[in-house]
Parts: sequence; structure tokens; C-alpha cells
Amino acid sequence: MYEPNVVGDWQEYEEHAGLRVRVHRLEQAEPPRGRDDAADGLTYFRIRVTVENRGTEHFGVHLEDGQIDVRIGPDGEGAFVDWRNSQFIEGYDVHPLRRATAVLYAAGPEEFLTQVDVQVQLRVDDEWTDRRLWSGGIGVHEGPVGAGACCPGGQGGLAHQVSAFLRDQAEPGTTG
Repeated sequence: MYEPNVVGDWQEYEEHAGLRVRVHRLEQAEPPRGRDDAADGLTYFRIRVTVENRGTEHFGVHLEDGQIDVRIGPDGEGAFVDWRNSQFIEGYDVHPLRRATAVLYAAGPEEFLTQVDVQVQLRVDDEWTDRRLWSGGIGVHEGPVGAGACCPGGQGGLAHQVSAFLRDQAEPGTTG
């Protein structure tokens, strides 16, 4: 069973040796060109998606609108994505030991931003990769790891809760 990543985790693509991606810097932020009128009353946040090439060949990478899906809250409602303020990776050759970053601005009701899921599907050299999912939240801070502390991926952590939920949904006859 495929399990989601926690925001900040790298995900490697086996079919493209050395290529990896991560969703990171999920933070509250105002867009650079001003707020969209459609986002009136919503709280803006910014997501960075970085593609890194640790291999020996270059890859042509596309990460554009429609390849990133942002869901918020316990019911997974679609966030408002501000395409005008967002910056994508459009047909960029990522050479060995280089990175390219897309910056996405989205908005939603503030009370839903403690649970944010971001799904990414890269296009590499005109081939689609599998979709990958990252989970996180704005204002969600796991406690420090130490004696008696809860580990972010451990029992009770957001990643554990998401994994357990998905596992329960995939197993027939399981009650939650």
C-alpha cells in the first residue's frame, strides 16, 4: 500500500534514476501580486515543490497548473489555487546536481489549514510519473523528539493518522 509523505520528505522516482521531488515550506503567506478577489475572506498560504536531480543525466521537467492538487480540512475540500500568483516549472531541463522549484499560492478557511494534502504528478521527458501525496498543515507543530516525546511519524502523529486512515479505507470490512 502506498503511504503519503509528510511535508518536507523527499520522494524518489525509480523510473528516473536520481530524480526526486518534495513538497516543503507549507506556510501562511500573502501572494506577491496581491490577493485575488475570489479569495476574499480566505487565508492565503504558500507551498514550494522542489525537483532535484542527483543523477548523471538531465531531465526535462514540467510541473504546471493541473499537475498539483491541494486539498484542505478533514473532508479534503479543494483549496482555492491562485494560478496568477503561482510560479511553475514549465519545460525546464534539470541538470545533474541542480534543482528547480515551483511556488504555489492557495487559500482556504483558516480553520481548515491545519490539514493540507498536496498531490503532485510530474511530467518528465514527456512521460507522466505516478502521483505522489504529501500531508501537513499550517500551525501544526510536532513536539520535539526526546524521552517520552511523540515521533512525527509515530503513533498520534499526522503522518501516522493519515496512513492509518488510508489503510483502513483500503481494507474491505474494516471499521474505523
